[in-house]
Amino acid sequence: MPEWYPELLASVTRRVSTGRSKAIAAANQELVSSYLAIGREILERQDQEGWGAKIIDRLSADLRTQFPEATGFSPRNLKYMRALAEAWPAEAIVQGPLAQLPWYHQIALLEKLSDSESRLWYAAAAVENGWSRAVLVHHIETKLHERSGKAITNFSATLPPSDSDLAQQSLKDPYVFDFLSLTEKRNERELETQLVQHIEKFLLELGQGFAFVGEQVRLEINGDEFFADLLFYHLKLRCYLVIELKAVKFDPSFLGQLGMYMAAVDDLLAHPDDKPTIGLLLCKSKNNLVAEYALRSTSMPIGVSEWKAEIVESLPEEFASSLPSISELEAELSHDISQ
Repeated sequence: MPEWYPELLASVTRRVSTGRSKAIAAANQELVSSYLAIGREILERQDQEGWGAKIIDRLSADLRTQFPEATGFSPRNLKYMRALAEAWPAEAIVQGPLAQLPWYHQIALLEKLSDSESRLWYAAAAVENGWSRAVLVHHIETKLHERSGKAITNFSATLPPSDSDLAQQSLKDPYVFDFLSLTEKRNERELETQLVQHIEKFLLELGQGFAFVGEQVRLEINGDEFFADLLFYHLKLRCYLVIELKAVKFDPSFLGQLGMYMAAVDDLLAHPDDKPTIGLLLCKSKNNLVAEYALRSTSMPIGVSEWKAEIVESLPEEFASSLPSISELEAELSHDISQ
């Protein structure tokens, strides 16, 4: 093969990949638009004629007779189409992030959330971060919308405006580590060990852009050794993030230790082009006002958040049970395929 062949192969591969992605996106948008139109017609007919569920059962059977090779026309899925039409006007689907989400993502938004504002927020986040349906459901169930950007920080006073907003949105409060199995002691070392053992889930909870650097990172300062609990690098902020773990309530004295670690990372590890290191103090609990006052006393960019081992409050039961689960839908669709 000529020397230029690898370049040709790479170029053609990129074009094929891009073409497939565009084709899949276009097909998905057409599918969702079609389901929306079907749902709207069902909804309008029901409003006008007042017929009930038996018509949907009959419609499902007749559609599967007319299109035996097609899937997705079970009574359950037709009801989801109707729910989609109830939830969104046509322009909301064909424009913006909703148009880019696959059908099962759409179902998750309908099943797990009750208001359009939250659905749009999660839809935009799913598109921006490339979430799978499972990841989307996880973030909905852990109420990411309510926690994102809620950490108490001093970023507005310690970071340039161009960085402070992104840094603020990169942190949350509280962090939910529902994948942990902690003993009654719940000390910092046990917490750290389990977070590292479940690093993939930990990174999922931290959010997009975090890269794990290490645990108990050694920092030598003029012959003395110190060890930072956890060290990450944020790819968008272009800076290190030092996380200190506490299994007790927030104490203002914690900030001094964390600030020293951050200064050491800036001097010993950071590249000259990196931006100032950010700190995150994760405590079992905190007095928000005390944390705000304490952060005013430091010039280091630090956030303070709580961590939880479980979600304390669940979604409203009446909404959680208002639509069938995704697993139930998939089972029914699988049954359709086998017929």
